[in-house]
Amino acid sequence: MRALTVQPLKPGSAELRDVPEPSPGPGEMLVDGLAVGVCGTDREIVAGEYGWAPAGRDRLVLGHESLGRVLTAPPDSSFAPGDLVVGVVRRPDPEPCGACAHGEFDMCRNGGYTERGIKDLDGYASEHWTVEPGYAVKLDPRLEHVGVLMEPTSVVAKAWDQIERVGRRSWFEPRCVLVTGAGPIGLLAALLGVQRGLDVHVLDVVTDGPKPEVVRALGAHYHSSGIGDVTARAKPDVIIEATGVSAVVFEAMASTAAYGIVCLTGVSPVGRAISVDLGAAGRDMVLENDVVVGSVNANLSHYAAAAGALAEADPEWLARLITRRLPLDRYAEALEAHPADIKVVLEL
Repeated sequence: MRALTVQPLKPGSAELRDVPEPSPGPGEMLVDGLAVGVCGTDREIVAGEYGWAPAGRDRLVLGHESLGRVLTAPPDSSFAPGDLVVGVVRRPDPEPCGACAHGEFDMCRNGGYTERGIKDLDGYASEHWTVEPGYAVKLDPRLEHVGVLMEPTSVVAKAWDQIERVGRRSWFEPRCVLVTGAGPIGLLAALLGVQRGLDVHVLDVVTDGPKPEVVRALGAHYHSSGIGDVTARAKPDVIIEATGVSAVVFEAMASTAAYGIVCLTGVSPVGRAISVDLGAAGRDMVLENDVVVGSVNANLSHYAAAAGALAEADPEWLARLITRRLPLDRYAEALEAHPADIKVVLEL
């Protein structure tokens, strides 16, 4: 069968290869791969920035944003042939830390976790793949054309979970959320904000293309001015930062209402220096009881929450987030970022 593979840490090594058909082990499901999403993580692995092949191998099958249909399933599982499923990305450390031992493997403390398509485990960018039922999530059949959005939705489901846990340190009735960045993570974070009944504002630099219209179709407000202008008017209780742009991160930290929450989901590049007044930032955080929290990955509870959020969403709106669909043999095009992209999908 065909699979999209890469040699980690070797730039430009992505290649479509014939690999052996997977054979499900005891208790595993065999899945017909339908699609994988392409994101910045995949592009960074292809660029040689990081990534780890399975033990004893020099190549890794890419793809962590999965979508498939069950071919075979253990009789004692909750799955059956024909079910629409996604595979969870992360697995806990085999010698678990406390968090992994309690099912919170997204919060692993010792770094011994593994991840499909990223770290030590083959991903889902192959025509067939196997998965343990305990690390698969069933999707509503109506989501067949958009279910590949499940993994990024799980990431923002975790972000909202973290925000709400932090908020419960005191009286917490947020009215307004600002999302910085209108990529897939930002737009899905906005979706979950709308589903919570909040006044949602989205900030991005583009003034045309699909992003402004997608935000407005959600019933949210789109902005392309500076973050200071937006926060002065909206006075957000919560900011979800999804750009990773250092200057935006620091401005977000200074821009929430009193005892506001900033959740960082964008990964900032290293080696780019900016000048900030950390004394003033620290003073404001102390005097206003502000919180900044980082959030990455997701555990099974977040995947379940994401499945619910997608089932509740308008499938036509979700479909607008997928701006390019390409067959697997055009993977090189999919790995090239275009200015008008929201989500690029490879069909398997």
